[in-house]
Amino acid sequence: MLRQTAIVGIVALATLFAGCSEQNATDVETVAGTATGPGIVSSSDGIEIAYTAHRIGTPNLVLVHGWMCDQSYWNGQVPVLAEAFGVVTVDVAGHGASGLDRDEWTIASLGDDVKAVVDKLGLEQVIVVGHSMGGYVALDAARKLPGTVVGVIGIDTLHDDGSTWDPDNTEGFLSPFEQDFPAACSDFVTSMFVQTANVALVQGIADDMCSGPPNIGVALLQAYLAFDRQEAFSQSGVPIRAINTDKWPTDVEGNLELADFELTLLEGYGHFLMQEAPEVLTQAVIDTTLEIVMGEDQSGPRQ
Repeated sequence: MLRQTAIVGIVALATLFAGCSEQNATDVETVAGTATGPGIVSSSDGIEIAYTAHRIGTPNLVLVHGWMCDQSYWNGQVPVLAEAFGVVTVDVAGHGASGLDRDEWTIASLGDDVKAVVDKLGLEQVIVVGHSMGGYVALDAARKLPGTVVGVIGIDTLHDDGSTWDPDNTEGFLSPFEQDFPAACSDFVTSMFVQTANVALVQGIADDMCSGPPNIGVALLQAYLAFDRQEAFSQSGVPIRAINTDKWPTDVEGNLELADFELTLLEGYGHFLMQEAPEVLTQAVIDTTLEIVMGEDQSGPRQ
């Protein structure tokens, strides 16, 4: 189903969480022995994974960035989300402060990184929130953590998981990145914004993403294209929600054939909702989290 989320002011949060505040306070007390702050954990292949536990509670939102990004991309969401939920941000391998020396770059290996963090912190009732490529990492983590992950929220991702990528197109797509990674990456990233986007924001994100290791960037693009999205979608075993823009269409009916899927559509933005519409996205994540955990829609009637 499609939910059209209204722009809600931050002041509304006090009312929204009035009935949950006592529950959250109790939950935090029960895990008071779990350390918050930055940490490092070894993934399944020994690569060090950096994370930050901002708050531990119930539920716990584990925020996973996209391709060539890092956990700082969630800075606009963390403070408000952590007022009501547990919040953990992760640098998957090859990004941010995490290790770079992985032998094989796959979506499954990044899912292992998320699992390692969840296991290290002993998190329960986890919702994995993934932006872009992080949406597929979230699906992989969900099937590796049955009973622990109770939902997946994709941020401008999971658009059409009933479709398949034509392998014959892979070489043509990857070739510019292999020949001149910074230039191809810059073109790729800037194309994801709407024409009215802030020029400085666009340039800043493109410069940041495209300064990363080209070998890892190309390997993960290839891994993304090779990932079996239909299998991951159908095997996740949890409600899957997407908060997407209208820049690209989302095949709601096709996704529903694979899993319990719903879409929240935010109109007029590009791919980087965290930076382009931080308050709007934060509210949408709150609404979607409550819908998953409480089993009812907190944001109003559905269309």
